[in-house]
Amino acid sequence: MAANNDEPTELSKWDPALTERVMGWLRPLIKGYHRAEVRGLESFPAGGALVVANHSGGLFAMDVPVFATGFYEQFGYDRPVYTLSHDVLFTGPTGDFFRRTGFIRANHENADEALRSGGVVVVFPGGDYDVYRPTLSENVIDFDGRTGYVKAALNAGVPIVPAVAIGGQESQLYLSRGTGLAKLLRLDKLLRSKILPISVGFPFGLSAVLPINVPLPTKIVMQVLDPIDITAEFGEDPDIATVDTHVRRVMQEALDGLAKERRLPVIG
Repeated sequence: MAANNDEPTELSKWDPALTERVMGWLRPLIKGYHRAEVRGLESFPAGGALVVANHSGGLFAMDVPVFATGFYEQFGYDRPVYTLSHDVLFTGPTGDFFRRTGFIRANHENADEALRSGGVVVVFPGGDYDVYRPTLSENVIDFDGRTGYVKAALNAGVPIVPAVAIGGQESQLYLSRGTGLAKLLRLDKLLRSKILPISVGFPFGLSAVLPINVPLPTKIVMQVLDPIDITAEFGEDPDIATVDTHVRRVMQEALDGLAKERRLPVIG
């Protein structure tokens, strides 16, 4: 049966009024508890843009709230910020809330529609592999070989805007992604998860996701970098791997710069 073209999409559910209220609720946490800073928004392009970022903080990753509060504070609520998210976020009674505040299922159709509509789309190519990286690798850009974001930007004809953040991975001491343990417990078959992260935090100490520790009040600084026009820099038929290497290189250089500024863990 053919789909009805008038059927509302996930994007149509974005509610700017609710989003503004939620940003108001989150701002004390973001600005107070995490003392967050977002730099570089003055160079953010108009129209659709794909924000490609590293992901930090485990179960309580603050990257989206940090970026969104900074973006909306700078530009207002005329242009939505969409976040490509895992299906599990939309299960249960909270699914509609997430849709109304800009979270959309991570698939090519949603990404393309959001970008072509002039929206800002945030993607974390490294996903949970990145967000649970060990503390010893906290300042390393690693997308686990995923390059689909380059194709998404090319298909929609929008620039890539790299963004890097530091501090989020100091919310706990992350020991391991637990890939071996996840495989042993067959979590890849049962929960479609290839990791079972192991960390140490407050107040329970050692945790393999459970028990849930409280994230430390670490200072988070996010740097939004200059937009990358893929076609202008790499031609009409660019090599995807070359573009990905370039994006990760400029992100790594920026993250290295933020790391040199940082005096102490958590304190910043």
